[in-house]
Amino acid sequence: MAEANVYSVGQVNRYIKNMFSQDFFLRRLSVRGEISGCKYHTAGHIYFTLKDETGVLEAVMFAGQRKNLKFQLQTGQRVVVSGYIDAYEKTSQYKLYAMDVRRDGTGDLYERFLKLRNELEDMGLFSSEYKQPIPKYARTVGVVTADTGAAIHDIETVAARRNPYVQLILYPALVQGENAKYSIAKGLRTLDAMGLDVIIVGRGGGSIEELWAFNEEMVAQAIFDCRTPVISAVGHETDVTIADYVADMRAPTPSAAAELAVFDYNQFADRVDVIRQALVRGMERSLERKKYRVEQARLRLEMHHPERRLNDSRLRLADMEEQMRRILERRLTDRKHRLALLSGRLDGRSPLKRLSGGFGYVTDAAGHAVDTVRQIEIGQTLDIRFADGRVRTQVTETEELTADGQ
Repeated sequence: MAEANVYSVGQVNRYIKNMFSQDFFLRRLSVRGEISGCKYHTAGHIYFTLKDETGVLEAVMFAGQRKNLKFQLQTGQRVVVSGYIDAYEKTSQYKLYAMDVRRDGTGDLYERFLKLRNELEDMGLFSSEYKQPIPKYARTVGVVTADTGAAIHDIETVAARRNPYVQLILYPALVQGENAKYSIAKGLRTLDAMGLDVIIVGRGGGSIEELWAFNEEMVAQAIFDCRTPVISAVGHETDVTIADYVADMRAPTPSAAAELAVFDYNQFADRVDVIRQALVRGMERSLERKKYRVEQARLRLEMHHPERRLNDSRLRLADMEEQMRRILERRLTDRKHRLALLSGRLDGRSPLKRLSGGFGYVTDAAGHAVDTVRQIEIGQTLDIRFADGRVRTQVTETEELTADGQ
């Protein structure tokens, strides 16, 4: 049996859509609020949110309706949107379909904002050449904001997480109301005189009226005059103030400002450790190279040391002495051998040896040896030597033998 009063999702969504369509109040109404999250679609549609202190309302202006729009929609503008409320069946969402958008009476603030922005830009307060670099390793960070609220809490939380050794110095300033501009400007001057590394100025999000103190020329001039680098952190990411243009750097939120101002100590320590290890390795390699060069120099010095050279000379001299001794010995041995040979030959030719064999040695009166009969003349006196004496005789006759001994 089918259950009664059970409907499909589509039936319920269509019923709700019909209710919106039949409600005369929702078919034509005007809504006042502040634009937030404004996005221009490539198709020409404009999507945005209207907000006030009580809530938010999604809105869209289709491309066909933009012909009625007299100005550029931007986040932060106070406007009055005329149109109708309708539901989209597929997503069960309702939104304001804008037919016309006009600035609210408080839009005068936005006009003032644009005018002052253009004036200060013409004066050069936004020029990049005046922007100071944010120090990479800040140790003292000044903060100009309310001493109560989310901004200082977020900054303290991020700073404690990233680097507990960084000193935060708070100047508790009014950030909303008629006297806020004086308080903020005085806070900037006070912290700037302390010689800090960087200053954060800002507050949490709010409407254009609530953030107006940061659109005052007095505050802009105080930021520009600071010798200390200034980071602005006003509102949420979509909120833009004059202070953001003048500051040396803009952060979308106070938390982001703390991220930019306070370096991460753990990453810094890790980086230092990496560099230290690289330096140690580099020094070790350099030391090894120096040791090698010293050893090479020591070897070269040792090679050219006078004592070494003297020892080398001594060794060479000893070698030469030994070589000369061997040469002399060889020559002496050779001379002895030759002397023995000559002695034998001389001994074989010695007259005394022949005389001892029965021969005689004949000389003339002058002692010259007589070897042939042709040297002798008749009547010549000759001496004949024998082994045991000498005989002197006179030649009475000579006879020369022929080749055959006759």
